[in-house]
Amino acid sequence: MARTVLRDTTATEPGVRAPGTPPMSVLGRVLAMLVAFAAMVGFAVVLARLTLEPSAASVPLTHSNLRPGDSIRAYLAQPVTFDTVKQLGGNIVMGVPFGVLLPVLVPRTRGLVRVALATAVVMLLVELVQGALIMGRTFDIDDVLLNTTGALLGYLLLGLWLGRAVHPRRRHWWHRSSKHPETAADQA
Repeated sequence: MARTVLRDTTATEPGVRAPGTPPMSVLGRVLAMLVAFAAMVGFAVVLARLTLEPSAASVPLTHSNLRPGDSIRAYLAQPVTFDTVKQLGGNIVMGVPFGVLLPVLVPRTRGLVRVALATAVVMLLVELVQGALIMGRTFDIDDVLLNTTGALLGYLLLGLWLGRAVHPRRRHWWHRSSKHPETAADQA
């Protein structure tokens, strides 16, 4: 007499499809990547306009910051003003699209460390260009830190889920042959 083995197909590790769940269609993946690409291009345009346009009126007010935390402490020491919220919150919000869109566009950037590194490198380059070439703009390491924090928040809130939906984890060749082994007692 053969026993029927029932397996729990609802409990799988995160990012791996449950057996019987259809994968996202190729058309759905392509569409998601096209939307993410268009959003990233739009974000790049907004980023360039916000960070790389000269500001002649700001020349006497600008100063570079190479010490992490100095600008953040200076803004927090002021009474709560619109400028404090705009500077700190704006830099955090500016990083969120990286955390959301990078895992969709480039699957190898999935993971907190990879998102943080990619965002930090891009924002460091933006800050270097600001400090070296743009009148009325300076280099501020705190902007890089705040942008990276925003990217990590975006990744944790939405990017992780979107990245896994568009690019599900592959089963490596060494996992393919080891399907849930059944014991001889289960097959009897």
